[in-house]
Amino acid sequence: MFYKTRRWVACVASLLIPLAGYCAAPAPAMQVMSAAAVSAAACTSQTWQYGVYYRLGDVVRYPNNGNYYKLVNVGGNGSDATDPTISTWYWQQTTCDSGGSTGGGGGATTVNWQAGVFYHLGDVVKYPNNGSCYKLVNVGGNGSDGTDPTISTWYWQPTACGSTGGGGGGGGGGGGGNTGCTAVDWQAGVYYRQGDVVRYPGNGSYYKLVNVGGNGSDGTDPTISTWYWQPTTCGGTGGGGGGGGNTGGSFIVSEGQFNQMFPSRNGLYTYAGLVNAMTGWPAFAKTGSDTIKRQEAAAFLANVAHESDSLRATREYNQANWPLYCDSNSGCAPGQQYYGRGPIQLSWNYNYRAAGQAIGVDLWSNPDLVATDSTIAWKTAIWYWMTGTGAAGVTPHNAMVNSWGFGVTINAINGGLECGGRRPDAVQTRINFYRSFTGIIGVDPGGNLGC
Repeated sequence: MFYKTRRWVACVASLLIPLAGYCAAPAPAMQVMSAAAVSAAACTSQTWQYGVYYRLGDVVRYPNNGNYYKLVNVGGNGSDATDPTISTWYWQQTTCDSGGSTGGGGGATTVNWQAGVFYHLGDVVKYPNNGSCYKLVNVGGNGSDGTDPTISTWYWQPTACGSTGGGGGGGGGGGGGNTGCTAVDWQAGVYYRQGDVVRYPGNGSYYKLVNVGGNGSDGTDPTISTWYWQPTTCGGTGGGGGGGGNTGGSFIVSEGQFNQMFPSRNGLYTYAGLVNAMTGWPAFAKTGSDTIKRQEAAAFLANVAHESDSLRATREYNQANWPLYCDSNSGCAPGQQYYGRGPIQLSWNYNYRAAGQAIGVDLWSNPDLVATDSTIAWKTAIWYWMTGTGAAGVTPHNAMVNSWGFGVTINAINGGLECGGRRPDAVQTRINFYRSFTGIIGVDPGGNLGC
């Protein structure tokens, strides 16, 4: 085995830890702040519809009484199709001077940014610490994913306070001529919100969501579902915006999808670090059909999730093991230890030496770079994915691009101790991650998932 065995057992809730370690407290889930009912001097509202899943901050007009309600808390699927007149935890009554179903809004309402709130595309916030305003130009699995406008420049761009909002153009009607709009590249399987504008990669055209179903756009294709979508123009930020962000051109998994997969990850594991690390392996997640690329990306991230406790562990939890990974035949640098670090928990002195030689960094002398430098950490994980074979006799990369199945990647990484019925619980955990991640990026997981 290239890597120290990662034996896992269930601890509390869904937290998985090494047998030799101890139960570390799981990272707290991101909390959604409950805002008090506010009086919106000007707002964008839509008529409430039964069965629709609204997003945090949405304002609806209730047909039966004419009152307005704002969604101030969300559940597993936005508003969870709750009734504003009944579910007061989700909804609070508000005012809306601009009235009914504008669907897009000519003017954005600027609100003070609050940590932990999930804003939606086109929202403009004022950052209290510097007084500047920012507009949400890209979204992840849950709107802004609770990001900070001064840090997450893929999600947010500076804007003038009081400037017009995104996805403009009146009403829920026609495409209209948007002389300025915020658009994102359309992705299969994403549920867009009424008024959202997308750029269709296949033809470069823009489409506006003018009608919604039970779950926003219901994952429909703008070039096919003309009841949901109408062609529009977009002369604004266009095509995904966002300073320095990635919409999938460098990695087939977007930053928003990555955030959805790892909402509580350690700060070491940045999306930018992963994309930077990929430059040394041009075939990684870029070989074969779109389906194969997505399956490989999901398989890699699923195995990483299992090895690193969903990217929460930068170093092996059990510090009693830290001095143990020095093989005398390979030698160890003075004062250095070679315990598990990084996304795939790289272990043993000879593996640090080999990985360092492959990526051009002296990890034998400086092993802690794997736990402190994001790009280096990701490089070590991709290095093994592309070169290690383990008990499988083939690399995880080759297993996926040849459609041999996710189960072969498990065998390549830790098959000697997990496959063949040795650790069915660990194998199932990896499979669960893989199924979840393929669902997020919209691809069939394929067959041969176990080992």
